[in-house]
Amino acid sequence: MSTTATNSLLLVGRVLLSGMFILSGFQKFGDPAGTAGMITGAGIPAATLLTYLVAVFEVAGGFAILTGFQTRIAAILLALFSAFTALVFHSGAIAIPGFPDAANGLLTMFNQLSMMKNLTIAGGFLALAAVGAGAFSIDARRGSVAIAA
Repeated sequence: MSTTATNSLLLVGRVLLSGMFILSGFQKFGDPAGTAGMITGAGIPAATLLTYLVAVFEVAGGFAILTGFQTRIAAILLALFSAFTALVFHSGAIAIPGFPDAANGLLTMFNQLSMMKNLTIAGGFLALAAVGAGAFSIDARRGSVAIAA
C-alpha cells in the first residue's frame, strides 16, 4: 500500500473514531442528567461533577484524535476510557422491575453489544497509538512522530 493511501486511511480512521466522542461530549453538556444517573447507578460518587469532567475529556480527546494532536497519548487515554466504560457500565444484565422478561433480555443484549462496541473501539485506539496519526496531522507537522509508511 502506498504511503498516501496509508496516511489517508489513518485520517479516515481518526475522523470515524473521534466523531462519537466529540458528539457524546457535547451531548453531556446539553443534558447531563442522563449521564449523571448512569454514573450514580454504577455506585460512583460525584456523578454530576464526573459528567462534566467526562464531557470535557471526550470533547478534548476527540478533537485531539481528529486533528492528530498528541495522538498516541490521546489514543491510549481513550482506549482506557472505552475499556473502563465497557466493564463498569455495560457488562451486566439488565433487570428492570416490572418489565417483561423478554424486554429485559433485549435490553441485556443491547448492553452486551455496547460492551463489545466499547472494547472494539479501545482496540482501534490501541492500533492508532501503535502507528501514530500519519502525515495528515498536527503531530506530523510538528515533526513529533514518524509518518506512517
